[in-house]
Amino acid sequence: MFVSIILQWFIKLVTGAYPRWLGCKPVDTQRIYFANHTSHIDTLAIWAALPTHLQKHTHPVAAFDYWGKTAFKKYIVTKGLNAVFIARAREDRTDEDPLQPLYDTLAAGESLIIFPEGTRNREATPQQFKAGIYHLARKFPHVELVPVYLENLNRIMPKGAFWPVPLICTARFGVPIFLQPGEDKDVFLERARQAVISSRSQFQQLSTGDA
Repeated sequence: MFVSIILQWFIKLVTGAYPRWLGCKPVDTQRIYFANHTSHIDTLAIWAALPTHLQKHTHPVAAFDYWGKTAFKKYIVTKGLNAVFIARAREDRTDEDPLQPLYDTLAAGESLIIFPEGTRNREATPQQFKAGIYHLARKFPHVELVPVYLENLNRIMPKGAFWPVPLICTARFGVPIFLQPGEDKDVFLERARQAVISSRSQFQQLSTGDA
């Protein structure tokens, strides 16, 4: 708990991590929050943007090849964020389905934070999504999929940076989506990607008074 408080204080100080609930409310509903991925602190920013009552039941998905390779990083994400590890690197994988830890978390009624691009992206527009979110949606069709657009984190701590530059970050939570019966995988993945992009566009329209 102490580690969580320190992490939240740090992220709020550096980025603000301001939430904008555009398409849904911060209610205690089982969800998969999925977002664009531009920085190593994306996970911390989304988690810090959630109210405390949601943080308790929301688990960021952390890549073991980055967050699990040193004792310090592993301590931060497990003790501070209660993260779930996923093995991306071939040498870290076992015969078990790499998504099994995520399935187990959802089966327990908990929520997740994921980044479907799979790797960080320097651009403002998300890259093509990988299939993981599709498999999660197919196995747990009742769980809300909430798109999140993170603004400015590509400038706060871009790929290759060692220390964050203090700037205001906004986490924009959009309209939940669900996998439709019979929906093709590629169609769904593109629809999910567009939902993240729309969360950004919707905020820009509201800011200019067009909506």
